[in-house]
Amino acid sequence: MKKTLLLGIALAILSSCGTSSKTSVNTEQSNQSKKLDPTEYASTITSDELKTMLYKYASDEFEGRDTGEKGQKMAVEYLKQKYIAMSIPSPLGEDDYFQEVPLEKQQVAEAKLTVNGKTFKSFEDQIVLTVSNDVDLSVDHIVYVGYGIDDEKYSNYKNIDVKGKFVLAKSGEPKDAEGNFVISGTTDNSKWTNGRQSISSKRKAAVENGAKGIIFMDNDSFARYSGFYKRQSESGIAGRLSLKSNDNGIVMLMINDNLGKTLYPSISEDSIARVLEADINLKIENKSESIISENVVAFIKGSEKPDEILVISAHLDHEGVKNGEIYNGADDDGSGTVAILEIAQAFKMAEKAGHGPKRSILFLHVTAEEKGLLGSRHYTDNDPIFPLENTVADLNIDMIGRVDAKHETGTRNYVYLIGSDKLSTDLHNISEEANAKYINMELDYTFNDENDPNRYYYRSDHYNFAKNNVPVIFYFNGTHDDYHRPSDTADKIEYDLLEKRTRLVFYTAWEVANRDERIIVDKATE
Repeated sequence: MKKTLLLGIALAILSSCGTSSKTSVNTEQSNQSKKLDPTEYASTITSDELKTMLYKYASDEFEGRDTGEKGQKMAVEYLKQKYIAMSIPSPLGEDDYFQEVPLEKQQVAEAKLTVNGKTFKSFEDQIVLTVSNDVDLSVDHIVYVGYGIDDEKYSNYKNIDVKGKFVLAKSGEPKDAEGNFVISGTTDNSKWTNGRQSISSKRKAAVENGAKGIIFMDNDSFARYSGFYKRQSESGIAGRLSLKSNDNGIVMLMINDNLGKTLYPSISEDSIARVLEADINLKIENKSESIISENVVAFIKGSEKPDEILVISAHLDHEGVKNGEIYNGADDDGSGTVAILEIAQAFKMAEKAGHGPKRSILFLHVTAEEKGLLGSRHYTDNDPIFPLENTVADLNIDMIGRVDAKHETGTRNYVYLIGSDKLSTDLHNISEEANAKYINMELDYTFNDENDPNRYYYRSDHYNFAKNNVPVIFYFNGTHDDYHRPSDTADKIEYDLLEKRTRLVFYTAWEVANRDERIIVDKATE
């Protein structure tokens, strides 16, 4: 009887201990699961805080945040102080939150050019597209490189040395016997003939092959550009901003057919690279003014995969003051700017609670988007703070505070997504799942269509990451009547929508930053 009683007591104790241990583990797991629920941190993203910040950031005090001007300097200081207040450090160290972006305020340069003793005048036969320093040279030959293409599928630079030389290239790209473009393999052209992109692509190919300068014959573009350049020159007013690059200051001239055929009579028919004998004298005075602008950067280091970087970006600049009117840019892109600040705050609160992101997050506010995506291009092309091969994705926010005409009579509960599926199926699926789980917005892919005439995929800062095979999502509400007008003011922002869209970006970022495996780039471009 005693043995039976003692055995029963022992079993009861063991059962109790086992239950207690199991309950403890389950409780710990339950608490851990609860702590990792991002809704707790997403709830810190509020319309009230967004509104308070945007009324300040898009106020007249900031004078439209024109690149390099007083208002833009005030804007970057405002952002810096916000990150300091949130105890979010800079990846640059100490209190340096500014990545300097070297720019030039372009004043049209005129070239004095003679070929075999014949003079070719600026704006009539040639225009200077880029020049970094004064030029004064004489050469007795130039290297013809056909279409000026350097691609795995087709290259005009094979077996010819262009280092330190001027090259001559023409517009267009080759087709095969069936009439398909060689590069794409279809009837669709590529970046080598796609407007301004073709100019930058052929310039880049010349740079990468060591050329000193490139003379580019594009008769159609010359007809469009020459009049504008001439008017700019005659006005004496400094024109657009350009980015100072790290490509040894290559010179680029655009010429018409007349000059092209003087340099090489068979240029239209022949695409085979060759050395052309010619006495060429070229003088250019660079009249551009150097200025410095700033990207603002802040950083939360990953707890498990610190070398893998998620970038969340938006542009900090706008149009400034024109004809006495301030272009406040509340939606474009004050909305994206304050959204990043709220997202950063949410991640910082998670970190303080012991649940910082597994991957590092770079909060990147870029300058000079309105001047041609210059701040983001400086980051990707000239001075990436973190290697692009370690950058897992860029979530770019540019205008998420309003409703466009398409949705005025329908649902307000939408956001346009652009680029999510172009490089990574993983990223697209993560985005869809995060939305379905947490937000349930209509994700409108209208502008994601390759044939979209607006070409928004190429028109905001994410593109500079995408062209380097970094997966991207561009969040956008579409344009409206106040787009790029003085009337884009903070009182017209729909703050409940701004809050919801910002939370969507946060949830997507949370999933990308905390998943076990890095997202796969399965649709890389060349």
